[in-house]
Order: sequence, then C-alpha cells, then structure tokens
Amino acid sequence: MTAERDALISGIGLVSCLGEGLEAHWSALNAPGGFSPVVETTRFAPYNVHPMAQLAFDQQIPKRGDQRQMESWQRIGVHAAGLALDSAGVKGNAELLGRMDMIVAAGGGERDYAADEAILRDLRQASDAAGVLNARLQSDLRPTLFLAQLSNLLAGNVSIVHGVVGSSRTFMGEEAAGADAVRIASARIAAGQGDLFLVGGSYNAERPDILLLFELGHRLWKRPFLPVWARQREGGGLIPGSVGCFLVIESRAHAARRGVAPLARIAAVATDRSRRRPGEATRNAERQLSAMLPHHSDTGTAVISCACGLNAATTEEAAFLSNLGLPVRGITTALGHPVEASFLAGLVLAATAVHRGRLFAPLEPSEAAMEAPLAQALVTSWGLWRGEALALVTKA
Repeated sequence: MTAERDALISGIGLVSCLGEGLEAHWSALNAPGGFSPVVETTRFAPYNVHPMAQLAFDQQIPKRGDQRQMESWQRIGVHAAGLALDSAGVKGNAELLGRMDMIVAAGGGERDYAADEAILRDLRQASDAAGVLNARLQSDLRPTLFLAQLSNLLAGNVSIVHGVVGSSRTFMGEEAAGADAVRIASARIAAGQGDLFLVGGSYNAERPDILLLFELGHRLWKRPFLPVWARQREGGGLIPGSVGCFLVIESRAHAARRGVAPLARIAAVATDRSRRRPGEATRNAERQLSAMLPHHSDTGTAVISCACGLNAATTEEAAFLSNLGLPVRGITTALGHPVEASFLAGLVLAATAVHRGRLFAPLEPSEAAMEAPLAQALVTSWGLWRGEALALVTKA
C-alpha cells in the first residue's frame, strides 16, 4: 500500500574507493571473476585504508576558490551532494532548492597539522608549558574557532555551492549521526513537516590524526587485508574508508508532482543505543526488527550490513544476522568503514539493489549468493562504540 507521505529516495550521490556514481559502484561490486577490493597498504603501513578515488571536483565545485577553502572531507561531501541533486533532477532549480531542508552527519573536521606540530615542538622546549600553550592557542586559532574545522562547515558549503537554502541541521555522533539524519528526515516527511530533504555525510579516512585516534584504542586492523567477516573471525579490527554519500529523500506526493521516478522507499527506520554489555545490542536489533514486521514481506529479502569489523560488535551482529537466515552483504569489505557516512552508504547500496531487483554478488566466500529477485533490504548499522540502527528499504 502506498501513501502520499511515504519517504522515497529520489536522488543518490556516492563516491568512494570504487569510483563515482551508482554505475561505477554496481560494476565494481559485480565484477566478472569476483569482487576485488581497492586498498591502500603502504602509505599508512601497517594500517589498511580504502582511499578515495580520483574525483574531478570542478564538475560539482566549479569555483577553485571554493575548493581551496575546503579540506578533503568537505570537498568529498560537497561533490557527493551535487551528484545527488543531479540524480534527483533538482540541481539548479532555485524554487526547489529554496525549500529543500538539509540534514548532515559530520565528525569534528580536519585538523591543522602545521599548527599541531608547531605547538608540540614548542612545548618540548618550554619551561612554562601552560603559558606557551595559551600563547600559541591565542595566535594559532583559526576563524573556525579551534584547531580543526567546524562540523557544520560541510552543510554551509553545500548551501553556498549548490544553493540548498532551506533549514539545516548537522549531527555529530559517529555512525548514529548518519542513521538519525535519515530517521528524522523520514519522520518529518511522515508528519507533513517537509517534502524535500537532502541528507548525507562524508568521511576522509586518509588522515594520520584519525588513524592515531583509532589506534590509541587498539581498534585498527594491522595485518594483510581481509574482508569484514573473515577479519572478525581472526580477532577483528577496523579498516577506515573515505566515502561521500548524499540522498535526496522526498514525499511520494511531492515526487509525483515533479513527475520523477524514485529509486526506492524507506519503509521504516529505527535508531537506538546501548552500553554494549553482552546481548544489549542484539536486544535493540530484535526490538527494531519486530517493530518493522508490519512493513516486511516474507520473500525477496536480503541484508546490507554496515558492520565495522571490531570484534565484539561485529561478532554479536554476525550471530544476530545468522539467525535471520537471509543473504547478507558486509559492505565495509568494499568501502571500508566511513563512520558518519556508514549507514548512509548502506542505504544507497540497498536502494540501488532493490531498484534493480537483484542483490549484488557476494563480497567474500562466507556470504551466500541470492538468485531470487530482490524486493526489499534490511540495512543494519552497529556502531564501533555505540549506536544500533535498522532500516527497511523497499521498492518505491
């Protein structure tokens, strides 16, 4: 049954190590002879990173001045946002962009490495470390208020470059930020509080400071590359990935008035968080799945998992998914783990597969093939620390 307030995905922009756009990703995921990962193993050795493909930023960010004032994570995100607007047929339409609401999931921005290094160098030689630190901070802080870019600069630059000037929200909170961005956009559409949303996020994994933060918690995978489920069986570990992902989500009635053919429908989305005591994340997932059963059919279902690869969370998620008896695809094998953009990327790949009516090929030997037509997909996201999310994507 359809309803005017259904949340439909009408535009998608995705960039990653696999390339730019849906065709590039679909081709890579279904490559003849099996999927071949794109992994950087030397530049950040002993750590693995899924690097961003070479992008022609001029196509979506035409002004070089705009490009220069953005760091990599912003350029990636603004580029992906432009692709989504193009895909939805709203790029350059001032009337639509003027009332398009935006919800962005973002991390803490990229750091000023030169300032960091200068401060640390001075502190090693200082007799009054506190005084030196205060003095350097007063002189080195940028207009963005601290030694990293502000999280809401991504939304600001999307607005400047692409003219999206409705309301804007930026969420922080790692994987849960992307999931809540989608949940709130869908809820606002259902409640009649908006008809047209741009939702997305971006992540630059090729950053020494990010790798340092993860490694301080002993979270990174330091051995030769393994797919996510194989990695989990060998003790687990995170392989970050650079990803930019934006979706245009709009009500069915609005899409019909525009005469556009949507890709898929977000039938349900739920988010929660637990302290991750044994079994807590599973209980959250079971509650979420139970609440979605009224929207769920018994045939043609697969799971798109955004499992991060860390041992405790991924082991528990793998056990939960095995009990469902459905074909599963762990997409971090292909994209790496892009944190805030993780759930968004899962939704994009789910929507693409559902729209095409078939699941893409297994990404590792433990994943089962699916020969039957695909009618819907469950998208899971269990964050590396907190945050459990589940969505159901169906045909539009």
